[in-house]
Amino acid sequence: MPQHETEVLSAVRTLMLSIKEKDLHSVKSGTCNASCIRFYLAKLLRLSGHNAAVCSARWQGSGKVPGGDNEYIDIIMSDSPVGQDDRLIIDIDFRSHFEIARAVDSYQRIMESLPVVYVGTVARLNQFLQVMVDAAKFSLKQNSMPLPPWRSLNYLQSKWLSPYKRHLGPINQEGPGMFSPGLHRQCAENLMRLQFALHAEQEAERFVKKKKSRERMRIHGAP
Repeated sequence: MPQHETEVLSAVRTLMLSIKEKDLHSVKSGTCNASCIRFYLAKLLRLSGHNAAVCSARWQGSGKVPGGDNEYIDIIMSDSPVGQDDRLIIDIDFRSHFEIARAVDSYQRIMESLPVVYVGTVARLNQFLQVMVDAAKFSLKQNSMPLPPWRSLNYLQSKWLSPYKRHLGPINQEGPGMFSPGLHRQCAENLMRLQFALHAEQEAERFVKKKKSRERMRIHGAP
């Protein structure tokens, strides 16, 4: 990853792990399907100096591609290197987009190797999508199952490449004192799950770095 993407990823991880359940109550009431996490994270990113917003995408079905909608965060990078995308996509629950029924072991390993939170350009996102579609086709074929339309490359691309609107705050945001903790229970559970996965991902990365460091020391004859 380019340096500026690595820095944004590090910031996103740190901010995600800093969010508390009570923070979600300040965003909006109602069943929000993790929208409150996205809007609160986008707010923290803006306070950190990033041009961040929540993007809501919606597309009409056509041919074999069903219609649908998706919500994610983006950051506009005004100082991105020449020739590189100036927009970074942030999806806080990236792996969930690729869950399939009766996945074979090889597919499960590939899916678990995906980042918990995706941060990167549209171009790199497309590379992930192509790999996951090919892996899904193989996995489903082993179980004599066809590839569902909502697992096709065109459908997955629609989630992030369709026309979108940027929002700095939730639509129909409620005023102070209108929040009920119970209404955010699902999002609180999602937050705990994502934070647990992020911790596990970081531990795995630290283990790999230590292993590589020991290997380099062994190769170069260090004691």
